[in-house]
Amino acid sequence: MTMAKRDTYTPESLLAVAVEVFNERGYDGTSMEHLSKAAGISKSSIYHHVKGKEELLRLAISRALDGLFGILQEPAAREGRAIERLEHVARRTAEVLMAELPYVTLLLRVRGNTDTERWAMERRREFDHQVAELLKQAAADGDLRSDVDVRLATRLLFGMINSIVEWYRPGRGGAATSHEVAEAVVRTAFAGLRTQP
Repeated sequence: MTMAKRDTYTPESLLAVAVEVFNERGYDGTSMEHLSKAAGISKSSIYHHVKGKEELLRLAISRALDGLFGILQEPAAREGRAIERLEHVARRTAEVLMAELPYVTLLLRVRGNTDTERWAMERRREFDHQVAELLKQAAADGDLRSDVDVRLATRLLFGMINSIVEWYRPGRGGAATSHEVAEAVVRTAFAGLRTQP
């Protein structure tokens, strides 16, 4: 990893470096020494901004979760037929994932080894539950195929969206834009999930 040394670190720039190191080494495999080397600042300078690496983890995961839960508050996620709301949530989840790629990647990789990780996993389950409720409502409305179990459909939909973190790299030559990826997710998933007119 090559990070330019900086004399002044802000909490935001320190967080960006920490997330990069956590994603590269794993949270458990990252020490304060690793963070200080990557940032090019002393450990005491890091402690000037945060209490320790778990606080950095919580800040990073909060950023990802705030983006995801914010989607559920958007008017298009709250009003109209459940199937349209569901498509909006799927599209926006893919967009937020790509816009906040390092942060959402970290969120998806937590394993529950710390209080912060357990909190993050609980919040993720809460988000998934709210989306699953939309799927159930769309099924009750007759807009989702009856031959696909709702829980399975939820897992397949989020499996497709969450896999984006493994291959999407913004700005690579010839790569699809985040808008194109989000639209492809919605078209592909809902062509299989919607009832055919």
